[in-house]
Amino acid sequence: MAYQLNVNGQAMTADVDPDTPLLWVLRDTLGLVGTKFGCGVAQCGACTVHADGAPIRACMTPIDVVGDAQITTIEGASALPVGARVQKAWSELDVAQCGYCQPGQIMSATALLSQNPSPTDDDIDVAMAGNICRCATYVRIRAAIKRAAGQEA
Repeated sequence: MAYQLNVNGQAMTADVDPDTPLLWVLRDTLGLVGTKFGCGVAQCGACTVHADGAPIRACMTPIDVVGDAQITTIEGASALPVGARVQKAWSELDVAQCGYCQPGQIMSATALLSQNPSPTDDDIDVAMAGNICRCATYVRIRAAIKRAAGQEA
């Protein structure tokens, strides 16, 4: 079945089965490989993308429920003012170690700061709780979120 999608501000078409997870549509059909497969059960956050600005887990979101939502992936995050600030802070603070989880981390942090431009530590903990980093760069992740929010850590 052909689905019309709006991904990173561009109209795209994907001819896939209705139950195909959004992750595989993005990666295999549309060639947007920045979004990563981690666990496949929406527990690690590596596949986080935005649907109308809200973070969702692409590994468990079937394409047939996406509808006309504006999908933003890590490839499109820098086009958002908040996303650009988050990516700049990530780079300045050398957040990534292996880097595998970082697209999902950045997407969750961008969603947080879009909704709450001055988060507390507790706000950061809640928003980032579903994102696992095998390298345990959590201290640098928090510092980068604070820097992107203008709250130098």
